[in-house]
Amino acid sequence: MIFALFQIVDMLLQVLTWIIIGQVILSWLFAFNVINPHSGFVRTLVEVLERITAPFYRPIRKFMPDFGGLDFSPLVLLLAIYIVRQLLYGVALELGPTVL
Repeated sequence: MIFALFQIVDMLLQVLTWIIIGQVILSWLFAFNVINPHSGFVRTLVEVLERITAPFYRPIRKFMPDFGGLDFSPLVLLLAIYIVRQLLYGVALELGPTVL
């Protein structure tokens, strides 16, 4: 039962990782006019991804210094997700073979 919970949390963290990566790539394409910024679909997709990721970025942006036009909050969040996933894996190993 506990291992199933670990797997669910790990899967959600993986999905969040891919959402962050997609949001970053899409924002770069949007910023450099590689994709049409006037397209309704693209604008909607950018807004949806920003609404999903903004609550996670907000606390990070509060304590990070301003780097001008660069936003390092996605990188910090990805590192935090990686650390949490490793900690979950370590806890699962500590609980022993009954969990795995």
